[in-house]
Amino acid sequence: MKKTSLADIASYLGVSKTLVSMVLNNKGDEHAISKDTQKRVKEAAKSLNYQPNQIARSLRIGKSKTIGLIVADISNPFYAKISRLIEDNSSRLGYNLIICSTDENSDKERKLLDMLKNRQVDGIILSSTLKNSNEIRDILFDNYPLVLIDRTFPDMQTNTVIVDNYLGARKATEHLVEQGFESIAHFTISPSYVSCIVDRKNGYLHVMKEQKLQKYSQVIEIPFNDVRNSVYNFIKEQTQKEKSIDAIFTVNNNIALAVFEAANSLKLRIPEDIGLITFDDIDLFNFTNPTISAIKQPIELICEKAVQTLIDCIENTVTKTINHVLESEIIVRQSSILKK
Repeated sequence: MKKTSLADIASYLGVSKTLVSMVLNNKGDEHAISKDTQKRVKEAAKSLNYQPNQIARSLRIGKSKTIGLIVADISNPFYAKISRLIEDNSSRLGYNLIICSTDENSDKERKLLDMLKNRQVDGIILSSTLKNSNEIRDILFDNYPLVLIDRTFPDMQTNTVIVDNYLGARKATEHLVEQGFESIAHFTISPSYVSCIVDRKNGYLHVMKEQKLQKYSQVIEIPFNDVRNSVYNFIKEQTQKEKSIDAIFTVNNNIALAVFEAANSLKLRIPEDIGLITFDDIDLFNFTNPTISAIKQPIELICEKAVQTLIDCIENTVTKTINHVLESEIIVRQSSILKK
């Protein structure tokens, strides 16, 4: 079926194509086109099911009214919720959203950045897997509207919306120590160089040192593509040792769920045999048995500020770099509480 064009509407009404274009681009008043004519044009466009050419419109106004979102892992409930909330906030402000997932693969991220730039999105919200900011600069030109979330680059002057990951990790580790756990392991994930992963590890290590428990410190890097097996094998190996770990602080919710599953398979009781707390709270943690303690990020606020900051940058309502560092909250549940 042939798509209705401006020429079709003009022919239907017996007016010029230019007049139709001016009306449908809301420029009828400034060109002294009568209200009656404007009404007839809009009614005709509706009855003929006219759909504007968005690409042509983007070229004409210099904006696509579309933004890109790149996250590490769309299957992770944390990023899934972020994606949904960013989509909601973007739509409310009149922008469409393209969502992409890197699967923690740097090559894939480079291709996605290039694709979004070539698709002429107006700006990008990015949770990056790349090792340094030069790789982003090589793809995106200077002053390209960009907001980094979750992960940052210390040497890159750009807009950011993050939580204080170091402080959140301290809260988690201090809580475990207060409960009487000593041999606390930290399960991190590859790639371990990204900023939020580094900050969470450092928060854990500093508390262990302050509490004179550094001899029990263990940082275990879990491969992104083999979480369940790696977690299970490590915990099984620990059960065969005379002095095994007595608690785990995991860097994210996926690893926490893998610990929970492994403990059940190995007949380990949580928290009696092994305590558990994680970064990134998800709804499921309220319904497991036992329920799982977590560091909760203010996801709604992160998304709201990320979208607003990016659109302000796109529409040139701000000229300075904006950095938001938000505070996390510890949610204490059954998995980390030892009965005295």
